Amino acid sequence: MDPHSLQAQTQLLVRQKVTMMVNRYVIHAANPDGSEGPMIAFAEQKRMKLKEEVTLFTDESRTRALASFRARNVIDLGSGYDVFDEAGRPIGLFRKDFAQSLLRSTWHLDQPGLPTVTGQERNMWVAVLRRFVDSLSWLPYHFDFGDVFSVVKKWGLRDRYVVDIRDPRADRRLVIAMAVALDALQSR
Repeated sequence: MDPHSLQAQTQLLVRQKVTMMVNRYVIHAANPDGSEGPMIAFAEQKRMKLKEEVTLFTDESRTRALASFRARNVIDLGSGYDVFDEAGRPIGLFRKDFAQSLLRSTWHLDQPGLPTVTGQERNMWVAVLRRFVDSLSWLPYHFDFGDVFSVVKKWGLRDRYVVDIRDPRADRRLVIAMAVALDALQSR
């Protein structure tokens, strides 16, 4: 998908593909009826790495990068993740707010030229339940990132997310990176 078409997307669908040593995510544009449209990104997160890094590709062939994000530190209790475009230029960053996340997961997202936006789990009770009952990781959750975008985890055994983007200025690559990170990094 060309950059202009990607930037025009207002709803994305993210689905995790479970494999033994790699977390994989398939990101589709949503059709008007909410079904999966064309694939716009494919992400991979290798497990057991000391420093987290995820690459977003344009498709499953993994021949062309779309963006990537990586942790600033090996142990990351809030220092953040830098997001880069396909050429390695920074396009933004996000970081988990460690103190606020003890009860309800909270993330801060920065995109140059826009104010910092905070994303937090909407339902305090679901957030608390997920922390104290590990077997409830399948519970859906809803993150609101101000008036910019939201990420909703759907019910089900496999992780599926709906991303609604309300601010046309939000870099879709940064939004996709944050949506993938909510699954890949949430339990850390």
